[in-house]
Amino acid sequence: MWIKEIVIDGFKSYAQRTEVKGFDPLFNAITGLNGSGKSNILDSICFLLGITNLQQVRASNLQELVYKGGQAGVTKATVTITFDNTDKKQSPVGYEGYDEITVSRQVVIGGRNKYLINGSNAQNTRVQDLFRSVQLNINNPHFLIMQGRITKVLNMKPPEILAMIEEAAGTSMYEQKKASAQKTIVKKDLKFKEINNILAEEITPTLNKLKDERSSYLEFQKVQRELDHLSKIHIAYQFMCADETSKRSAEEMEEMGKAMSKFRDSLKEIDNKIVEVTEAIKVLEEKREEEAGGAMQAVETALAEIQKQDAKTQAALDNKKESLKTENKKKKELEKNYKEDQATLKSKEKEVEKINSGFVKLQEKSQSDAESVTAAQKHFHAVSAGLSSNDDGEDKTLADQMMDAKNQISEAETKTKQAQMKLKVSQTEIKKKQAELKKTEKEYSKDKEGFDVVQKNKAKLEDEMKQLDFDEVKEEELSVQKRKLTEVVSKLRNQADTLEARFPNLQFEYKDPEKNFDRSKVKGLVAQLIKVKDVNTATALEAAAGGKLYNVVVDDELTAKKLLQKGQLKRRYTFIPLNKIATRNISPDVIKRAESLVGKENVHTALSLIDYDKSVQAAMQYAFGTTLVCDSLQNAKKVCYDPKVLTRTVTLGGDQYDPTGTLSGGARSKSSAVLAKLNELKVAKNELNQKQQELSTVVKELDSLRKFADRYQQIKKQYDLKVHEASLLEARLKQSTHHQQLEEISGLQQAIDEQQNILTESNETKKKMSEKVKSLEEKIKDSKAVRERELKAAETQLNKAKKTAEQSNKQMKAKQQEVDSLRLEVEELMKEVANYEDQIKSVDEAIAGYEQQCQQLAEGKTEVGRAVKEAQAEVTKQKEKLRECDKGIEERVNQLQTLKERDSNTQLEMKEMDHKIAKHHKDSKDAARMVEHMLEKYEWIAVERQFFGQPNGAYDFKANDPKEASRRMQKLQDTRDKLAKNVNQRAMNMLSKAEERYHDLMKKKQIVENDKTKILATIAELDEKKSQALCKAWEQVNKDFGSIFSTLLPGTNAKLAPVEGRSILEGLEVKVAFGDVWKESLTELSGGQRSLVALSLILSLLLFKPAPLYILDEVDAALDLSHTQNIGQMLRNHFKHSQFIVVSLKDGMFNNANVLFKTKFVDGVSTVARYVQSTSSRGGTPSIAGTSAASSSRIKDKSKKGSKKARLEHPLSTKGQ
Repeated sequence: MWIKEIVIDGFKSYAQRTEVKGFDPLFNAITGLNGSGKSNILDSICFLLGITNLQQVRASNLQELVYKGGQAGVTKATVTITFDNTDKKQSPVGYEGYDEITVSRQVVIGGRNKYLINGSNAQNTRVQDLFRSVQLNINNPHFLIMQGRITKVLNMKPPEILAMIEEAAGTSMYEQKKASAQKTIVKKDLKFKEINNILAEEITPTLNKLKDERSSYLEFQKVQRELDHLSKIHIAYQFMCADETSKRSAEEMEEMGKAMSKFRDSLKEIDNKIVEVTEAIKVLEEKREEEAGGAMQAVETALAEIQKQDAKTQAALDNKKESLKTENKKKKELEKNYKEDQATLKSKEKEVEKINSGFVKLQEKSQSDAESVTAAQKHFHAVSAGLSSNDDGEDKTLADQMMDAKNQISEAETKTKQAQMKLKVSQTEIKKKQAELKKTEKEYSKDKEGFDVVQKNKAKLEDEMKQLDFDEVKEEELSVQKRKLTEVVSKLRNQADTLEARFPNLQFEYKDPEKNFDRSKVKGLVAQLIKVKDVNTATALEAAAGGKLYNVVVDDELTAKKLLQKGQLKRRYTFIPLNKIATRNISPDVIKRAESLVGKENVHTALSLIDYDKSVQAAMQYAFGTTLVCDSLQNAKKVCYDPKVLTRTVTLGGDQYDPTGTLSGGARSKSSAVLAKLNELKVAKNELNQKQQELSTVVKELDSLRKFADRYQQIKKQYDLKVHEASLLEARLKQSTHHQQLEEISGLQQAIDEQQNILTESNETKKKMSEKVKSLEEKIKDSKAVRERELKAAETQLNKAKKTAEQSNKQMKAKQQEVDSLRLEVEELMKEVANYEDQIKSVDEAIAGYEQQCQQLAEGKTEVGRAVKEAQAEVTKQKEKLRECDKGIEERVNQLQTLKERDSNTQLEMKEMDHKIAKHHKDSKDAARMVEHMLEKYEWIAVERQFFGQPNGAYDFKANDPKEASRRMQKLQDTRDKLAKNVNQRAMNMLSKAEERYHDLMKKKQIVENDKTKILATIAELDEKKSQALCKAWEQVNKDFGSIFSTLLPGTNAKLAPVEGRSILEGLEVKVAFGDVWKESLTELSGGQRSLVALSLILSLLLFKPAPLYILDEVDAALDLSHTQNIGQMLRNHFKHSQFIVVSLKDGMFNNANVLFKTKFVDGVSTVARYVQSTSSRGGTPSIAGTSAASSSRIKDKSKKGSKKARLEHPLSTKGQ
């Protein structure tokens, strides 16, 4: 198994996804400048192999492995390695069927660390087992030689070098087993000594004493048995006498029992029929359930949820309405007073208006009368001067009036002539135009019919558009609203997902364990069921609940069992069944005591700091019920350890005091409390649900509109065409000759009508003026008599006018006083009305606020009400489906009711019989009381009563005289009492137990001796195997050690030899020879030579027990170029059984590699270039995608100048750059 490819993403200096492909199965080298990230590739391999000592990869925690610790936007580090597994001899156990194995490891900032094997999640232990099975144990690595390992080897003492040989040979396992066996021997010796002490001090003395007590106890038992036998005979005789007495009444009871039995048979028959009918009903109901399925339950559940929401909305609305009602009541009182005053004001105003109108009338009448007096005086003076009044009231002479009348007659005749002339001309013209109109009428009628058809079609299309009830503006508004809500929902969902991702333990996911599973039985996690009243107490509540915060609350243990067995849970959970959980609460006395110690405001029960639904109260009491929360450490300590409290106490900072003596505390987490963030999550989810509901409503409304959109657009297009067609036809009609002629005829007809009106008016004027001329002519003839009559009439009119004017003036002044008084009253009322208006205005403002709130709630109520109606309609629909099934059930129910009535009647008769039996039983009770008492006291009577009085039996009362037996019992009683004083009645049991314990201890003693012998034999066997294995390993490693060192440094030799005067099992030391001279100490060697010695020893150990992969990190740091070149050639030529990945800065090493990777640091990020080196040369050409022409030419120049050739292979891919 060897590495084919490494993918590094976000690990240390590799910020972007970097794919390092094309690893050679044998020899690979990595080089680059210091800080360019070459060792980070080895660190990524160690990270994936599961290293636990992070100091070896230069990190203190996993988060430091992420690029710049996650400060540069990269929040996770991922390493993926693809292993070639075609060689099944080196395949990990269980993976022989895979030609490739892909292992990934990822660590997330603030998150969890996870593994994947071939794309599937895997536990850490599974990954470790995979690598250990192929000798790649990263936590005890012999395949990993990091920087500094060479120096450690040089400084090792002989026992430490021996330990390296033991580790390579695997004999350290023998030492562990030997140490374990020696510990077991010590335990066995202690056990053996303990058994001997028990036998000598306890068991043997006890056995002797109990054997003496056994003989006394046997005598006592003999007397007791005889006494028991005689006692039974005596009791049996008494019982038989009493039983014979009670049997006589038992016969009568038997007859009643038979009657009762008949009733029971009848009742049983009825019950069987009831069961049959019930089963039939059940079958019908099951049939109904099969037909309806779970739909009814689902719609009823939905209806219940919506009605619950409706009730909440209604409660809030009722509350606001109540407040509104109070304000309205206040307003009504104000309005009542306002209306009363306003009514009074109106009545007063009406009264003022009425009186004022009367006053105005009187004023006008007075003024009119005054004017009448003036006119009468003027007329009187005109008549006196010889003038006369005409019809218009003007004072003119009769001759002037005659002249005016004749002038008007002349004007009327002139108008008549002009009108007759115009009328004649218009009539002639209209006849001519009408004749011309008939010529164009046919063509015009055709166009008019076409125009009317278009207008009719247009109206029809317009009606169709109105019937579709489609609003284009509304559609656009809804589309914009949908787009905005979608963005908001996406943002809120991301926010909620981010919060949920931070707390994966708060996610409880499961699948329904059975069909139609009621998910309401699963209440959820404890943390999700509570609401923290004060965020400052969140840390304390987390500490109080501890792990119970993540327990799952269910309704009963059956639900929990179903979820565990079939819920497909992704991790382990603890369930809290509400019907089984034992609730625990702190007593009120303890709470009062705690409050008296530190003050009521400084201590609270944890349960009082949270809100929760009453249905999960038992779970909350289980999680929080036994903990107190204090504000400080001092108060918590004082409360916890008080003798009258002794209750677990938590501070606001999360420090815990327990009355058992344990304390918990320390630095608090920098992140916010889980419960505090959970409140944020709940708020985000509530807002998300609200916006999702709004979006759903908008989508539904938009969908309902879009159902008619296509039809509407089609009709609108037709309508626009018809409108355009109608406008064209209308313009054509207006421009036609016929239309112009119609307009001319209409104008002529209007002129004719005007002239005819003028003729009519002129004729009437002529007639009226002619009559006036005749009247004036008569007056002129009798002018003197007419003048006298007019003068007298004028005088009479003047006197009458003066009298009327005086009376009107008097009435007007009286009315004015009344008006002034009423006006004062009206002004006072107006002030009061204005005051009420101000008060009503302030109340109206309050009412407006409440009405707005009510309106908002009413809108919500309307929506919920609509949902309720829809749910009710769905329920009704479902009920209709079930009604047919209910008919059959109703028939069976009626039948069942009839059977139940029969059953009731039969039971009534049985009760009557029971009453009779009870009465008879009472009569025989005295006779049977003794029998019952003896049966209760002596249970053996019930079993042996059949033998009472039988001849030749144990209870033969003739052979065994009961009286004699009574006397013998008295004597035996006295003997037993004497023996009982000195007898140990438990001696037999104690003796058997002591003997049993004695034998048991003897068996254990034998087992301990046998075990000790076996263990000593095993230790001897282990020592022998260890010596053999160690000698074999030493010989092989010693041979390879000398061979490798002489290869690296020709003319030298090296070996591992025991310390002088000791065996190889006591330690080994390194010996080095130059030529045939062996050096006394390694201090005589140079630094490079010492490094070669250490490296040769390490490589010889690698050869003894090869692993599939070896990693060497700058092991040639202290060596010169020639030595480095030798090591590289040796690794290339002699280590062909494993894959080597070597980090080196010296070309003498990496030029021998088959594949060379060079790292660079570009723009703060490490990059990798791959070189493939041919057999004849070790130069290389970098394969980097996107190399510029200039850089390519430089590479070519270097290739030409150097003595080695290079071949460019496929580029390494670096994604995300």
